Amino acid sequence: MRSTNELSLLAWLQVPVSNAFRHGPPTPASLETPIQIRGRGNSTSAECNPVNANAVLIAAAVAVFAFIFVSCASPGPATKQGTAALADDPIGRAFASGTSDIQVDGEGTVTRVLPDDADGSRHQRFIVQLASGQTLLITHNIDVAPRIAGLKVGDSVGFNGEYVWNEKGGVIHWTHHDPQGRHVAGWVMHNGKRYQ
Repeated sequence: MRSTNELSLLAWLQVPVSNAFRHGPPTPASLETPIQIRGRGNSTSAECNPVNANAVLIAAAVAVFAFIFVSCASPGPATKQGTAALADDPIGRAFASGTSDIQVDGEGTVTRVLPDDADGSRHQRFIVQLASGQTLLITHNIDVAPRIAGLKVGDSVGFNGEYVWNEKGGVIHWTHHDPQGRHVAGWVMHNGKRYQ
């Protein structure tokens, strides 16, 4: 037959942590009385104080909660080309929502210089990467505005133009003035010079 203290300790060890204090802590008298816990199989019996068992249980619960707290507080990597960062700027919001035909401005680093598009109006084309990681194709009309001189990979550019959504990040066009004055004037800034 098991003693009251032994049953109390066994109950504490079998109760989930969330329910451990449902019946309250052991009484002061039970804390002073060592109890015997029987091992499994051929193991020998050992004496254990319920205070030690409770301390271990509480320490384990604190460790689990600390781990969860630290895990939740750690910033994780952003997804989908830095979606968390994208939501903080107009270009990022337009990309995330699939919106097109909005006037935006921004800056980025040239990652690729493409051949000119000579179909219809000629356009100087290049890809920039924003600080968020999003990439944009910029198509700069060189029949209306001057060509961006000396543009190369690694250059920093600022821009203002109309954003059109695509799954690769989007396209910026209208980076020039409108000769007929019906559209907002856009521009590209490179090495301190504005191309409009």
